[in-house]
Parts: sequence; C-alpha cells; structure tokens
Amino acid sequence: MNETVVRGYEELVEWRRHLHRHPELSYQEQETAAFVAKKLESFGIEIRRNIGGHGLIGIVRGASPGRTVALRADMDALPITEESGAEYASLRKGVMHACGHDGHTAALLGAARYFAERRESLRGEVRFLFQASEEVCPGGAKPMIEHGALEGVDAVYGVHLWTPLPAGTVASVAGPMMASTDEFFIDVTGRGGHGGMPHEAIDSIVAAAALVMQLQTVVSRSVDPLRPAVLSIGTINGGSAQNVVAEKTRITGTVRTFDEDTRQLIRRRIESMSRQVAETYGASAEVEYLVGYPALVNHASETERFFRVAPQALPGFKVETAKPLMPAEDFAYYLQERPGCFMLVGAGNTDKGFVYPHHHPRFDFDEESMKASASLLIAMAESALNENS
Repeated sequence: MNETVVRGYEELVEWRRHLHRHPELSYQEQETAAFVAKKLESFGIEIRRNIGGHGLIGIVRGASPGRTVALRADMDALPITEESGAEYASLRKGVMHACGHDGHTAALLGAARYFAERRESLRGEVRFLFQASEEVCPGGAKPMIEHGALEGVDAVYGVHLWTPLPAGTVASVAGPMMASTDEFFIDVTGRGGHGGMPHEAIDSIVAAAALVMQLQTVVSRSVDPLRPAVLSIGTINGGSAQNVVAEKTRITGTVRTFDEDTRQLIRRRIESMSRQVAETYGASAEVEYLVGYPALVNHASETERFFRVAPQALPGFKVETAKPLMPAEDFAYYLQERPGCFMLVGAGNTDKGFVYPHHHPRFDFDEESMKASASLLIAMAESALNENS
C-alpha cells in the first residue's frame, strides 16, 4: 500500500467525515465543490471550476512531458434520512452519503496531494475529475466530457467503494461490468365511471394490471437467455375512491441491460405491448421512455493493467474478477471516449458492523478501504504514465 497515503490516512478520515456530515444532492454540490477546491488549492493544484454544474478538474503537470491520465471521483449524496447512528452522521435531514461518494472524494484528494508533491519528478499530466451528479440522470459525466475533461487524456480510471465485497478485496472485469439504466412511464387511459356500473366505464386499473403481468414476459420470452436483462415495475398508481372506476393509471419501472441490441429490443417490446394490451381492454396507453446511462464496459488492456498493478500496490489483498452488476454508473461515458478501467474496492466489514447495502439508511463503510482506493488510483496512474516512457 502507498506509504504516503497510509501516513495521511487520518486526514482522509477527517475529509470524509466532514463531507459525510454535510451531504448535498445531485446538482446542488456547491459546498462540497468549495471544500474540494480549497484542499486542491492548498496542494498548489491548478483548478477548473463549475464543470458540468459544480464539477471540478484539478491538474498536476509534471516537469517533463509525457502521457496524460485522468482519475475520477463522484461527489453527490442521496435523498435518504440517515439512520447509521455514527457520530459523523449527516447534519442535513433527508440527505445522506449512502453510496460512498464521500469516501471516493476523500481518496481522490489523497491521490491529488500525492502527485502534487511529486510534480518535479512527474513525467506527463494527472487530471483529477471531481464529478457532480452521478446519482441522477442525465448525470455529471457527459457535461464534464463536453467541457474538455478528457481532452488529451490517454487513460481514465475510477474506483467504487463496495460493501458487498469485504475489506481487503479489490475486483474488476474486462468488458461489461455495470448495466445500462433506462426508465419508463406508462399512462393507461380508460373511461371513468361508477364502481357499481363498470359496464359503462373502461377500467384503467384492470388494463394496467394486465399490462404489468404481460411485461413480466418481456425478458423471459423475448430476450436471449444468455444476455442478462432486468425489467422491474416500481410503481402502479390509479384511482381516487373505492367506488369509482379509475380513468387513468400510471405504471413506472426500470430496465437494465449490458448490450445495446437487448436494450433496444426491450424498449420496442414495452412500447408495442403497452398499446396492444391497453387496446384489448378498450383503453389506450402512452409510453414515455427515458434513456439513461449506457452499460459500463471496461477496456481489456486497462483491465489487464489492473490485474498486474493491484497485487503489487496492495500486498495481501485478494484481487478478484468481478461479477457484472445491474446497478448503473455514468463512468460509462468516460469509457466510451477513452481507454480505462473501473474498479471495485471492498469496503464491507461484518466485525465492524459495515454490512448494509448501498442506498440503505444505515449504510456505512470501513474507512480503511479509502487507503486502498487512493493507493490503487495512484498505482494505476503511475503505471500508465510510465508506459512507453
């Protein structure tokens, strides 16, 4: 593990706990960005501000020319009321860092300080992407890219603290690693009426209920079983009283896939099935389909770098091949533009009580894992910078 990071661990914890106490939702990370900028300035790092909202880019240029590597962390929190009981729990009711982004930010600050202290011996450039708004589509990655975050970049890396993996483990996989995410909203319209005279009405709830059941067949009967996919209904809302036939009912849900062909197939089936099922009941259906983040696809060569570098950077750690995950990540956009690798750093610890899943009100992680995150980012960057040098 990187000795400089280890020596600075107490500050990583201090930074992380400050951020945890003061979480900010997506597109609202003004105080978080100011905190990060103040730290970067104290390290003597050049800063570009207000990138894609409240995003920041820190730049360390070495004394001699070379390759350019980008390292990314996300900064936003979630609309969750914290129940962790930690002494550093959120001070903002209804807002919580329940996914580890506070740890990502602290770890990247540690990596930034490391490279800032070595700029005279550094060949090339390291760019630190403190990205806003990962949790809510359309997200902060695309605006960062549009504002030049990847211009001249040869490789890009990111980590995610991951409590389903125990501390002392890191993992990644070449190819698809995290799913695309889309959302759909289906409005079924019938004809309202009296509950005692249903023959004079068209019941949107009955039509919607039938549609919910039919949508369950899209993955099981339309998608190649060798291609993972998920279609989940999240809500169904309709009606106003027990004796009224509902004129309108809304269905909402999400779709997760790992390839574009399957993604588009499911969209077509949802749109056609909604119309057909509704018409069977004399109703109509309108579908709003929101295309979200694409699948996150790691580059083979950069994933190979991870499996070479991680055992050296983190002696004693388990280095595993990750199983693809259905949660989505807008780091996918960076990988569409440049070679790179997204990596999971185990942050669960049953002995310390860090057992709750991401986005849970009692979520927390083993802070020791931030040392591994910063060390891995530094090692990946140094490996890439020294390539062909």
